[in-house]
Amino acid sequence: MAQAITWTRPDPRRPEWDLTVVRPEAAAAADPSFNDLSEADLVAACLSGQNGAFDVIVDRHRRAVYQLCYRFVGNHEDASDLSQDVFLRAYRGLRNFRGGSALATWLYRIGVNVCLNRVSVKKPQTEPIEAQQHVDTRNESPPERLLSAERAARVRAAIAQLPRKQRAALILRMYHEMSHQEIAEVVGSSVGAVKANVFHALQNLKKLLAGESV
Repeated sequence: MAQAITWTRPDPRRPEWDLTVVRPEAAAAADPSFNDLSEADLVAACLSGQNGAFDVIVDRHRRAVYQLCYRFVGNHEDASDLSQDVFLRAYRGLRNFRGGSALATWLYRIGVNVCLNRVSVKKPQTEPIEAQQHVDTRNESPPERLLSAERAARVRAAIAQLPRKQRAALILRMYHEMSHQEIAEVVGSSVGAVKANVFHALQNLKKLLAGESV
């Protein structure tokens, strides 16, 4: 893959859309037909050096990857940086993708590893939740929206205190609505271990939110 790839952040007010692939001016324009390709064909196109194929992969998965990173670190700046890191690692390691799982699963696996490595050395700094992006608040009054945001912030802060495996399993289960089997594929564990981690994470989360220590 001889393509050059860099990243920019065109609009800091919309961090979940920051991931923009910028290629050299001399590069050929992306083939619009890439949008119709399956992910297996997109990966093949990337590996053969076709300009624009990886852009489509980013476009399809950037929001989910960003949201995953945000759930781990709790602030937009770090989530944007981590999202870029995930896609850069994916780009550089695409030859290692064997197609044994869905591309989304592979990207989640990279994302979980990147995020856990970051939060193990840097304490998460939470920001007010981006409620309008994820929750329908049209029927809520301003006080209700404030309370909802405060509750969400408390939950994120508590999740950040969970052990690594519990935190990963709970985030994937609670926020990304993955099955235990899907989580097992992402984290490289057994379904039984995932179920145990989710169970203990919920128990510990209840204690933390009640003001008790794990």
